[in-house]
Amino acid sequence: MAVGLAALLGPAAGPAGAADNGRWSVFPAPAAGAADPSATGQERQFFTLQADPGTTVKDKVSVSNLSTAPMTFRLYGADAYNTPRDGGFAVRGPDETNRDVGTWIRLAKTTLTVPPRTRADIPFTLAVPANASPGDHPGAIVALDTRTDEGSGKVAVGVRRAVGARVYLRVGGPSLAALSVEHLTVSHGDPLLPGTGSTAATIHYTLVNRGNVTLSPRLAVKATGLFGRTLLNRPARDLPLELLPGQQVSLTEKWAGAPAFDRVSVRLTVSTATGGVDERGTASYLVAPWLAVALVLAGLAVSAAWYVRRRRSRHPAAEAAEAASGAGPDAVPDASDTYTGPGPRADTGADSGPGTAVIGAPRGGS
Repeated sequence: MAVGLAALLGPAAGPAGAADNGRWSVFPAPAAGAADPSATGQERQFFTLQADPGTTVKDKVSVSNLSTAPMTFRLYGADAYNTPRDGGFAVRGPDETNRDVGTWIRLAKTTLTVPPRTRADIPFTLAVPANASPGDHPGAIVALDTRTDEGSGKVAVGVRRAVGARVYLRVGGPSLAALSVEHLTVSHGDPLLPGTGSTAATIHYTLVNRGNVTLSPRLAVKATGLFGRTLLNRPARDLPLELLPGQQVSLTEKWAGAPAFDRVSVRLTVSTATGGVDERGTASYLVAPWLAVALVLAGLAVSAAWYVRRRRSRHPAAEAAEAASGAGPDAVPDASDTYTGPGPRADTGADSGPGTAVIGAPRGGS
C-alpha cells in the first residue's frame, strides 16, 4: 500500500484562524485567562518567536479534536520549504530528515489521544543552537492522524492526513534581504498565418531568495517591441507566496494578445512591500508567422530558379543567330574580304591569284 501525506498549514495572511481540516485543528495555545476557553478558542494564528543563539524558548501548542470520536495523533516538529511549482508553504513529512528548526523543537508528548470535542495543550521547548545562523528559520508543529484512510480506484493508496501550526522563528543577528530573478524565458504560440490562431505567450522565471529573511515579493512586467513601442505594462502586484530563506520557486506569467510579428524585449521587476529589494530580469525573442515567411522565401527561390533557367535557355539561340549573321563577338576578318576601292565591291572570284582583283559587270549582265 502506498501512503501519501496530506498536510494543512492554514492561510498565510488574513484573520487569525486555526489550521484545521474540519476534524481537528492545530494552533498556538491561548494564554492563561483567554477570553475564549473553548476547544477552538485562539489568540494567535502562528508561532512568531524571536531568540538569540544559545537560548531556549518555551511555549504550548493546542490540538483540538473537532470530531465525535477519540483521535490519536503523532506530534513532531518539521522544517518548512517552498514547493518548487507554485511556492506554497510546505513542511517535511514524519519520515523525512530535518536539519533546521524541526530538530530544535522538543514536545512534551509525541503521541497524543484527544477525546471528542476537546482541546489538548502540549508544552514544548525550542532550543536554538549557539551556532545558529541569524535570520528566519520557518517550520511547523504537526499533528498527524495515526489512522490511514483507504484510497479509491484500482490502485490501493492509503492517505495519512496531517495539520500543522506554522512556526516563524527569527534568530538574532544581522538580517539580509536579497532576491534574484533567474532563468527568464518566453514561450509563445506562433500562428501559421498572420491573423489566424492564438498569439498568447507565457513568461517563465525563477525567484531565488538569497538572503536570510522571508520575503513577500511583488512583480511588475513590461514588454516592448521594435523602436521601444510598449506592448505590455503591468504595474507591481503582490505574488501569493512567502519566499523562505534559501528557497527558489519557478513561476509563470500569462500574456494574452502577445504580438504575432515583432522583436520583443520582456523585463520583470521584483520588489518587496517593505522595500530594500529591487531586482530585474530581461529576455528578448523574435516572433514571426514562420509559415508565411517560409512561403515567401519559397516563392522567391522558385522565381530565381525560373529566371536563371530562362537565361540559360535563351543563350544558345542568341549564339546561333550571331554566328549566322557573321557578327559574332569572336569573328576575325579574312584578308580576302578587304576592299578599298572607290566603287561597289565585286566578287573577287575563287580562282583569282594572290593580290589580283577582277573588276567588271555583274555576272549575267551586259
